[in-house]
Amino acid sequence: MALIADRYEYVIGVDTHARTHTFAIIETRTGAVADSREFPTHRAGTARAITWIGNRTTGSVFAAVEGTSSYGAQLTAALLDAGIPVGEVRPPSRAQQAIDGKSDTIDAETAARSVLRQDESRVASPRAAGDRAALRILLAARRLLDQQRTADRNALTALLRTIDLGVDVRRPVTDAQIAAIAAWRTTGDGSLQRIARAEAQRLARSIIDHTKQLRGNHTMLGQLAEKTSPGLQSVPGIGPVTAAIIICAYSHHGRIRSEAAFAALAGVAPRPASSGNTVRHRLNRGGDRQLNRAFDVIVRTRLSFDADTRAYAERSRAQGKSPREIRRNLKRYVCRAVFRQLHAMA
Repeated sequence: MALIADRYEYVIGVDTHARTHTFAIIETRTGAVADSREFPTHRAGTARAITWIGNRTTGSVFAAVEGTSSYGAQLTAALLDAGIPVGEVRPPSRAQQAIDGKSDTIDAETAARSVLRQDESRVASPRAAGDRAALRILLAARRLLDQQRTADRNALTALLRTIDLGVDVRRPVTDAQIAAIAAWRTTGDGSLQRIARAEAQRLARSIIDHTKQLRGNHTMLGQLAEKTSPGLQSVPGIGPVTAAIIICAYSHHGRIRSEAAFAALAGVAPRPASSGNTVRHRLNRGGDRQLNRAFDVIVRTRLSFDADTRAYAERSRAQGKSPREIRRNLKRYVCRAVFRQLHAMA
């Protein structure tokens, strides 16, 4: 067990914001505040902050930073490049603020003191940059692209059902219909029909463009996921998107202590729901819902084509289990198998 206060001579607490970061230096030997200062968040300000840390300390340094994945992301990268280890800390609670008061300097000091008596291995590490960060960006972009494509498709369907443009929309528009609408010729005539045709063409072209971008996004996700966790996509039911979600949630070796903790994170750990003579469990509504959705997609995919999974579902139905209970059990099984594969690859 290696306490932060025993391993380092100084701890730097940082309260991060959009425009400025506030730093507080704590001497671990005495617990006194050696100095505190505020710096702007731009590159030059960050460089001055690191120089200031070097001038105010004469030994080993550890940085306790709030928001290492948001306001403090660039500062975290700069500190790591300067050879200063970084741990992520949470902002003080309202109860703590009621006791200590509230200011940026107080928050920075609180951040530093919160890790002094902690084992270094138990202090949260900042999320790794590189391929995992790229996967998070691609997943966020995919959600936005998919939302916009759905909105455009719904708007096109509503337009075609409101104004008769010669397209049968008793059912949702098909890809073939969208391609045909995108190829329409329009003129600058200001009549209702001309304006409606022009808008329908714009929406159709937007849908096609978003579809192309989603295909490119899918390809890049697959390549990065394979590079980060080779072989994960060979697991039945796991594709590029679900693999990327799983990798981002798992993050790095050591973040999640056990497969049970991974199941709790995913919201697939069973919740007791027993009463009287009835002994049962229910679905977990907590956890990372994106990760939960990824496991749900994997299970539904396996139920469609995997013979062993379908046989298990048949046996469970014969025992009186509901479809939700079956999926809950299967998600827990998939979570266990995926965690073991990720842990083995680390």
